[in-house]
Amino acid sequence: MRVSLEQAIAKLKQGEVVAIPTETVYGLAADATNDTALKKIFAIKQRPADHPLIVHIGDISQVNDWVTVFPEVAIRLATAFWPGPLTLVLPAKNHVSRVVRGDEPTVALRVPNHPLALALLKQSGLSVAAPSANLFTQLSPTTAQHVEAGLGEAIPVLDGGACNVGIESTIVSVAANGQWQLLRPGMINQEAIANIANVGLANVTASDEAGGSIDIDASQTTPKVPGQHALHYSPRTPLRLFNDRVSLNQACKTFTEAHVTCAAMLIGNGDAPSCKAMTLPDQPDKVAEQLYSTLHSLDAMQVDCLLVELPPHTPGWIAVLDRLHRAGHQ
Repeated sequence: MRVSLEQAIAKLKQGEVVAIPTETVYGLAADATNDTALKKIFAIKQRPADHPLIVHIGDISQVNDWVTVFPEVAIRLATAFWPGPLTLVLPAKNHVSRVVRGDEPTVALRVPNHPLALALLKQSGLSVAAPSANLFTQLSPTTAQHVEAGLGEAIPVLDGGACNVGIESTIVSVAANGQWQLLRPGMINQEAIANIANVGLANVTASDEAGGSIDIDASQTTPKVPGQHALHYSPRTPLRLFNDRVSLNQACKTFTEAHVTCAAMLIGNGDAPSCKAMTLPDQPDKVAEQLYSTLHSLDAMQVDCLLVELPPHTPGWIAVLDRLHRAGHQ
């Protein structure tokens, strides 16, 4: 159900949920101070209650309403990247809802870079929690049509067109002492974070810590944040990942001979498989922008299996690789 900006604001103030556009993906929004409304998000998404929500605020001046400390490192990051696809995880004030925090001592905040989202936040005076407007672990929506296909047409949707970043925000936690951790990769990469934070790359990432490759201060804990579930961002159709075009094309041939239908997502130039295929340009930002939309289109083909060509394992592709590996988790 499409709604106007004014209708969306009215519904949010009445404690309802509304799907709203951001530059990353569409979010299922609710008043971040209304526990009853927040619990509707979890019910609709079938999301575990201990998964924190990201609170979308109108500008940097509102951060201190939510946090006990706003470290200088976090201020620099917010100043550099807000409005934009960066979420900061900071120590929460006691009044911040345990529902929005997922019982964590921290709160996740960002200022979205989408004109409709910013207008909604400014005109309503609200801050809204807005995880992706889809069922838990399924493909994120980057259009109003994706929201309706995934959650049903009864969900109010504020249509702001296609999302132009296309994957979820980078998440960085900053402790009271200024130490930071990259908890979810996004299109603002670790090097860009380090350059602004001015602390260098000695800071541990969540993946480094999980792999045991770096010794860290035992007092520095890793907050729970969205997007860490092993299976995430996943189409309904089984998905297989391939490191190169040759192996993908061979798999397509094998499936076809076994009368298994398939469709493929390709990156860049190269020999095409015999099955239906969609090709994305060999550019990380373009693939990110089109990734979920492409997977939604392939999913709608109702084939037996999706074949996905992985991009190179290089720093510029880390965020796309993260989403694809979680989408294809077995």
